[in-house]
Amino acid sequence: MKNKIQKTKGFSTDFDTEEKELLVSIEHNKWKSVVNLEEEMMFAKEAAANALCKDARINIRVSSVDLDHLKQRAAYEGMPYQTLIASVLHKYAAGHIA
Repeated sequence: MKNKIQKTKGFSTDFDTEEKELLVSIEHNKWKSVVNLEEEMMFAKEAAANALCKDARINIRVSSVDLDHLKQRAAYEGMPYQTLIASVLHKYAAGHIA
């Protein structure tokens, strides 16, 4: 399958396990249309807004070396370093990373 992806995209891409499972499910037509698309879209938008709501402020002290590394990683990802830090904290708090 990786060769198929490379030929289709025209470049080499490494997918993680979740991305590979998603691609296989799409290729095997396991996705079904929802009955009420507008309602589902509104529900998803509301859930995303609630999950991404930043309603608290914190101050933390980190080493200048760690902060420089975070800024470099954020620049590589094309985002502000505060956004990267918030994203990492969110993923950790949600149990997605240990």
